[in-house]
Amino acid sequence: GVETIRRAHAVQPVTALQNEYSLWWRRPEAEVIPTLEELGIGLVPYSPLGSGFLTGTVDEKTEFVGDDYRSLVPRFSPEARIANRKLVEVITEIGKGVRATPAQVALGWLLAKRPYIVPIPGTRRISRLDENLGAADIEFSSADLANMEDALAAISIQGERYPENLEALSWV
Repeated sequence: GVETIRRAHAVQPVTALQNEYSLWWRRPEAEVIPTLEELGIGLVPYSPLGSGFLTGTVDEKTEFVGDDYRSLVPRFSPEARIANRKLVEVITEIGKGVRATPAQVALGWLLAKRPYIVPIPGTRRISRLDENLGAADIEFSSADLANMEDALAAISIQGERYPENLEALSWV
């Protein structure tokens, strides 16, 4: 939380904070991002593509196999994926206007928020790396960003970010 950030920064100036932040997890906007801005600390958002959901390649029919942690996450239940599809539809439509994929829109939105926000998307494929890099070339107008904010404000993301029993996730 912000008090921990402030205490740490008082002991040793913090250069950057890694925290989850994306189009479907915007809670850092309430307190964390204003605190980082006040203290001159950068933000390195992890999971900026919502563990793949914001790419538009995950839907209610997607099957998570093996030890894919998404099979345990309420936000990735088939019902939540159906409800949250509206977010992907909005960013897909925005992407058409700026000639970008949903993933590029999601990353471009983060890059446009503040100059000290540098997302770290994960990928296993060179083609996705190339796609992600294209987000840096997107130039949203202030009207684009305002329209995007209005559209996003009307969407209520369904499903918890993590299972109730966090020990179920092997990386916790």
